[in-house]
Amino acid sequence: MAQSELKITHVIFDVDGLILDTERVYTECLEEICGESGHQYTWEIKARQMGMKEHESAKLCIDELNLPLTVEEYLNKLRTKLAQKLPSAQVLPGAEKLIRHLHSHNIPIAVATGADNWGFEKRVSGHKELFSLFSHSVLSSSDPEVKHGKPAPDCFLVCAARFKDNPDPQQ
Repeated sequence: MAQSELKITHVIFDVDGLILDTERVYTECLEEICGESGHQYTWEIKARQMGMKEHESAKLCIDELNLPLTVEEYLNKLRTKLAQKLPSAQVLPGAEKLIRHLHSHNIPIAVATGADNWGFEKRVSGHKELFSLFSHSVLSSSDPEVKHGKPAPDCFLVCAARFKDNPDPQQ
């Protein structure tokens, strides 16, 4: 099939840093948590955490910085801070236009994110109408079918399999 004949049949979106400007919010919260015990949250740790399941991400940061916190303590602190800041996360430039364009052209769209139910609800609470355009969402931190967090492809494969008409990889 020639390049000009390729057609978009389905689209899967991540949320953080693609649809919503949540990466900045996460960085602020984690800098505060690490700073409380005199440690610096670095880009290197952030890059390794991106897309991981929640507990794996917490353990990585605690271990790398030798934070005096359990995973549960870390996550409780993070959730407290995120609950205040995530609902105000803004839609990134161009994201809403693309989502509405695909939806208006009947191209099935879905969300695949590393978030859990709680985190996803906080992220989208200010954007319910926009997120109602997606056929479904796969939340890898709380979905039992997702065995491995990103960068493993599990979240996206589960998401693709849940479209009513499965995408044909040949198209």
